[in-house]
Amino acid sequence: MKEISRRNFMKMGATGALALAASSANAGVLEAKDIKFDEEYDVIVIGTGFAGSMATLQALKRGKKVLMIEKMGRSGGNSVINAGNMAVPNNEFQKAAGIKDSKEAFIADCLKDGQNLNHVDLLEVIYDRANDAFEYLKTLGVEFTGKVISASGHSIKRAVQSKNTSGAGYVLPMHDAIDKNPNAVTKRRTKFDDFIIDENGRVVGIKCREDYRFDHQLANDDKENKTGTPKCFKAKDGVILAAGGFSSDKWFRMQQVPYLKDNIETVSQPGATSGALVAAIKLGANPIQLSWIQLNPYTNPTERGFGTSALFTNHCANDYGLSVNPKTGKRFMNEHAGRKVKSDAIFACMAQSDKNDNYPVNICDQAAVDANNIAYTKKGVEEGSIKKFNTLEELAKAYDIPLEPFLETIKNFNEYVKNEKDPEFGKPLTKADVNGIGITKAPFYASETTPKILYCMGGVEINTKAQVINATTHEPIAGLYAAGEITGGVHGASRLGTMSMADCMVFGMVAGENI
Repeated sequence: MKEISRRNFMKMGATGALALAASSANAGVLEAKDIKFDEEYDVIVIGTGFAGSMATLQALKRGKKVLMIEKMGRSGGNSVINAGNMAVPNNEFQKAAGIKDSKEAFIADCLKDGQNLNHVDLLEVIYDRANDAFEYLKTLGVEFTGKVISASGHSIKRAVQSKNTSGAGYVLPMHDAIDKNPNAVTKRRTKFDDFIIDENGRVVGIKCREDYRFDHQLANDDKENKTGTPKCFKAKDGVILAAGGFSSDKWFRMQQVPYLKDNIETVSQPGATSGALVAAIKLGANPIQLSWIQLNPYTNPTERGFGTSALFTNHCANDYGLSVNPKTGKRFMNEHAGRKVKSDAIFACMAQSDKNDNYPVNICDQAAVDANNIAYTKKGVEEGSIKKFNTLEELAKAYDIPLEPFLETIKNFNEYVKNEKDPEFGKPLTKADVNGIGITKAPFYASETTPKILYCMGGVEINTKAQVINATTHEPIAGLYAAGEITGGVHGASRLGTMSMADCMVFGMVAGENI
């Protein structure tokens, strides 16, 4: 590039300066003038999970011809294995239960766990539009239990729950609606590689590979896997990036958080890698908060990935029961605290053994199981990840918990429930929170816990219209939108429970409406 003096740069004016900045950021990005497109669409959506599916549906509602691509052999990404609970502040089930919610309370909860790193303007969009997404999902046939449930970090109950307690309960009806629309095309085993821009820096398409085969054996699939046939697809209105997080990308996540070693398991599906995020950064997207990676404090060391018992630990044992240190027989945390707080406390408990395996034991009674969907508890008992005992003495013996302090802990906890106040750790125990359920009704249930990598809070920066922000110009990148886990800013340092779905659904909706 010809050298440009500061004076000549200033003479160029704002438009020229932005164009120059964009050209610098876009170095190495494919240009449309050099490309022969194989297919043409109005909108291309990268990713088939909650965010990508919602974005596709909204674009289809506007009469757009939409291509939705998925690099794996099955659609849905992490969304399919999600627990199926969605934070919807001020929802109809809250109102029916007499629970009062507000924008102020919702944002305060998010900021507390997010350590005030959240972009509040994005939280306001979620508060304002979550019910729109909720109502739209019902029109697609998504079925809800009618209950409003607790979730980690929320000061009140504000999450809705699908009847099958799985993200598949949302994804399948969404994909069914997409498949029935003549303007929609879905391509699986199609790996996004790069963006294509026009002479003004606007995103007008993508380069990808069809018939791509993800290889679990490769240390870095994004870097090493060369399978598939190269294709270039045009997007007249733009591209929506909804490719999810990078929890399964061991190298990339360790560059952000070195202490999360490659031997720490993740609950994510293996395709959760950084390739799409890196392509966006190469284009000029502003990466924010990439080092904030969340762990799941509910998962079991005896199960692979998310497993079965995590839902029990979350919604039965943590919501209604307690967690004890098996060395002491005593509680060691607020079981309803945010995920980061709980994960840190669990790691500290585990570290009290030479092999780092002093796993906490999460406990509840039959009343707590009855208050939830008992199917996952039954399955966990059958598989062995959840243990069932007729007496508390049997439970203590099974986990080698000292009996006397353990029974004293149970006695104290039941008294806290009776008084609706936890003086030790501040767990919410009002009637609205636990409905008087302590640990009194046999049989009793227990499961061990170890944190596993769950969620990436950081990603590309977006504005309230889901437009991706350029790191150099601080303006939206024309033709590029993003939603879901590949974005940053919503959650700050730590995401509240059930907020991933709210984030994905709302900003998927916003992206599809605005592109």
